[in-house]
Amino acid sequence: MTVRKLGPVDVDALRAAVLAIPEAVWALENAAKPNKFEVLDGTRHIVFRFFDSPRDWRGSHDRAAWPQWRGLLEPVLAQAVRDYGYARGVFPRVMLARMPAGGVIHPHIDANPAAKWPHKIHVPLTTNPGVVSFFGAAEHHFPQGEAVEVDNLGPHWVRNDGDTDRIHLIFEYYDADQPDPDWLEPFLLAGGAR
Repeated sequence: MTVRKLGPVDVDALRAAVLAIPEAVWALENAAKPNKFEVLDGTRHIVFRFFDSPRDWRGSHDRAAWPQWRGLLEPVLAQAVRDYGYARGVFPRVMLARMPAGGVIHPHIDANPAAKWPHKIHVPLTTNPGVVSFFGAAEHHFPQGEAVEVDNLGPHWVRNDGDTDRIHLIFEYYDADQPDPDWLEPFLLAGGAR
């Protein structure tokens, strides 16, 4: 699986609220974000939930913005993951990613162990025809309000050749009742513990 379409999601209320976020809030939240990676270039983030350690997805925490945004985010999250059918689904990472016009996320692989297990899902809130995402050796354009799961363990990149910002809700999701993968215990015993 490189890209799995999950279907339409009602993003109208969330999108309106996101578009009303003042620039000063974007700047403040981005300065405090825990995901500071060079490949992200000029993409800014507002992080609502984040893992406790890049080594293990099973521990995560709410960040300061989560209580204020939870009521708008949870319906979108629930709609996007409805087909998975998990009784105890967990969202270890939830964030907004705002890529400016002309922006780029450079080619990379999400290599930390916490990224290896959860589903990685994007819900475009704003986009334009010039936004191109590369997953699974192919270019894709993800329409506004269409949830999609992507494979972030292979090389991927994003380019915004349009003249407007691209804002995605990006989150991870896993089944708390699913057994841990076979590779996890040896990894943790070898020094990867949280």
